[in-house]
Amino acid sequence: MNFERFTHLTFDCYGTLIDWETGILDVLMPRLACKGAAATEEEVLRLYTRFEADEEAGDYKPYRVVLEEVAGRIAAEFGVELSPEERLALPRSVGQWPPFHDTVAALKQLKTRFKLVILSNIDDALFAPSNTLLRVSFEEIITAEQLRSYKPRKAHFEAALSRLAVPKEQILHVAQSLFHDHVPAKELGFSSVWINRPSRLPGTGLSPSANVRPDLELADLQSLVRAAMG
Repeated sequence: MNFERFTHLTFDCYGTLIDWETGILDVLMPRLACKGAAATEEEVLRLYTRFEADEEAGDYKPYRVVLEEVAGRIAAEFGVELSPEERLALPRSVGQWPPFHDTVAALKQLKTRFKLVILSNIDDALFAPSNTLLRVSFEEIITAEQLRSYKPRKAHFEAALSRLAVPKEQILHVAQSLFHDHVPAKELGFSSVWINRPSRLPGTGLSPSANVRPDLELADLQSLVRAAMG
């Protein structure tokens, strides 16, 4: 891949920059255990993947509501019930979900050469504390709330073209989820890098499976730094 032609890097956030598996499990596992649910981490994450995609596929609802609904549905699968306050714990936790160990340093290095952009299935208010944890300023932050649309619909990528006002040939999309990100990116002709991080759900992470071929597969963001900057 010739990185010289790219001026902008667009990033998915959760799963790519932020370790949402850890964040989600830290909230849900103890609450399920307190209810007597014999749930494994893998079971919870597989249910999260299915229910999140389902909640995002219908009419638009804020991501905080998506998370509340997902939490309740996961509990119901194990025959227990979370109170409204317990379901709220998941969206309230988003700002504490940790960046991956290499994220902050990699973003700072990449920012010396590229303009960085966020394309995320998130609410603006939920992203704000995550943005603080990432410790870089982004050229644009494009959220599902702004567009009233969730990836894998194409609105995030269309908004990037409009707001950045550069040809798609100058934009490289960087993401973990093949389903949410690489499918729409490739359908619109963007170049893309799959950050195939280690996951409790190997091969897909927290997303449904998808048949798509990114331009490059890397294990983490430091590998992207080495590839892009030498």
